[in-house]
Amino acid sequence: MQFPVHIPFVQALGFELVRIGDSEAELRLPLREDHFNSFRVAHGGVSMTLLDVAMAHAARSINRERADFGPGVVTIEMKTSFMRPGEGELRAIGRLMHHTATLAFCEGEILNGAGERIAHATGTFKYVRALPTEKRDVKPLQRRLDGAGSD
Repeated sequence: MQFPVHIPFVQALGFELVRIGDSEAELRLPLREDHFNSFRVAHGGVSMTLLDVAMAHAARSINRERADFGPGVVTIEMKTSFMRPGEGELRAIGRLMHHTATLAFCEGEILNGAGERIAHATGTFKYVRALPTEKRDVKPLQRRLDGAGSD
């Protein structure tokens, strides 16, 4: 299955989208040597990225029926706990727990081939239509017109 948007970093890591919908997303990653840390198991950064992408796609899954897949999401915060080393093929499942018009609250887990939990994460994501990256205009704070609060 194709990812709904092109993410060069995800493509370079070799993530595969297995399913997306009903407030969940599942990804698969057959580990390669370039995913390893010095112990020859999944690097924590690879695992955290896998969790981040799984949760972000779970957040977007509520807009699966829209032609443009709805707004994108950016990670606001993420907490990850590691339980055991990642080896072999990893499977990440992201779940949307709650959302508002602007925020998504998610959790995710990575399982190994035996179904054992490798890592667990929670994350908060912001729905965004666009992300300004260059030549941003900075708006000054609005002053009160009635003069209240001025020194």
